[in-house]
Amino acid sequence: MRLSTSTKWALAAFAALVLAFVYVPLIVVGINSFNADRAFGWPPSGFTTKWWAVAAQSEGARAALWMSVKAGLGATAIALVLGTLLSLALSRFDFWGKHTVNLLFILPIALPGIVTGIALQSMIQNVMQPVFGIGPGLFTVIVGHATFCMVTVFNNVSARLRRMGTSLEQASADLGASPLTTFRRVTFPLLRSGLVAGALLAFGLSFDEIVVTTFTAGPGSPTLPIWIYNNLFRPNQAPVVNVVAVVLVIASLIPVWVAQRLGGTDAAESRL
Repeated sequence: MRLSTSTKWALAAFAALVLAFVYVPLIVVGINSFNADRAFGWPPSGFTTKWWAVAAQSEGARAALWMSVKAGLGATAIALVLGTLLSLALSRFDFWGKHTVNLLFILPIALPGIVTGIALQSMIQNVMQPVFGIGPGLFTVIVGHATFCMVTVFNNVSARLRRMGTSLEQASADLGASPLTTFRRVTFPLLRSGLVAGALLAFGLSFDEIVVTTFTAGPGSPTLPIWIYNNLFRPNQAPVVNVVAVVLVIASLIPVWVAQRLGGTDAAESRL
């Protein structure tokens, strides 16, 4: 189907409007992180890097950053193990209820975050805390983030398994290799880039998650997004919040960009 020139211009204008709506506020936040005016008058009266120095010395921001890193690494580790194992099971074996398991596994990423958060909070209050003595904190944040991070790893690994097929694994088995040897010498090397891409995307999702974290984090364990939200309306903290927001955007963007590059490499290799 060929589009008319006017339709193309209309679509381009609409796309530009949507992109401006998303990215212009981020650019403004980035500029304000260097704004010399504490009240953020516009246009900026001057530029300074002192707010970055203040943010670097903020104990609250540093503690929240470290909490986000630990939660992201923990959720990514769980997601890698469970997401990879399930993708191998669903891609390489047929069993009763296979499609139901697939649907139930990917459902958390389709549900609204507030629904998942309320469900997890109920589980913590009614089961984990009274039975196991585990209250809201880092562990519950990791578990909450892992529920949707697993889907990211699962989707990446499943796509990679579909592209590579089963011929190499069958050839390895015909040559006498055990299933474990086949996985170690054939399957895992071919899955490595997909695993890395899935892990990076999972870490990026965990790092900037706020809705599920609100319901699973304890009062003394705020992650970086929670810290930003708690200090957003404090005038004295406004410059630091802008700096931390820029750091959060960059820290979330880098894993997604690297994962996209790895995904493009996989696609190019599959066409060779």
